[in-house]
Amino acid sequence: MSEDAADTLAVEDVVEYCRTQAGLLSGSVATMGEEADDLLDEIDQEMAEIRSRLEALPDEVEATETPSTADVPDAGEVDVAAIEELQEELEEKQLLVEAKQARMQAFQALAADYSELAEELSSTVDDGEEALTRVIEFEADADAPVYFDERETMVEAAASADSGTE
Repeated sequence: MSEDAADTLAVEDVVEYCRTQAGLLSGSVATMGEEADDLLDEIDQEMAEIRSRLEALPDEVEATETPSTADVPDAGEVDVAAIEELQEELEEKQLLVEAKQARMQAFQALAADYSELAEELSSTVDDGEEALTRVIEFEADADAPVYFDERETMVEAAASADSGTE
C-alpha cells in the first residue's frame, strides 16, 4: 500500500468495513436459517408420510407358501421398499440440516469476531494503516475469504496488490 493511501485511510473506515462484514455474515446466517427451516418442514412432511404408510401396512405380513408365478412383488413389499427409500431420503436431509447448522455456527462466530475486532480497533487504534494490517491478519487467520463468495476481503485485496507489485 502506498504512503498516500495509508495516510488517507481512517480507522473509522476499517471499523465500518468490519461491521459491514459482520452484517453480511449475519445476513447469510438468516438465509441459511430459512433454508434449514424449509428442510425441517420437508422432514416433518416425510415423517408424516412414513407414519401414514406404516399405519396402512397390515399388522402381520403373511408369508407366501408357494412361489409366486408373477414377477410383481405384493403390495406389502412395495410399501416397505418405498418406506425404506423415504427413510434414506429423510436421513440425507437430516445430514444436510446438521451441516447447515454447523455452517451457520461458523458464520455466527466469524460475525462476532468481526464485531469484536471493530470495537477493539475503534477504541485502541489511532492509525489507519495499523487498523488495516490487523484486519488483514485477522482475515488470514480466520480464513475469511471462504465465507464471502461474492465479495473480496481485505486479505484478498492485499494479496492481489502484493502479487501485482512483484
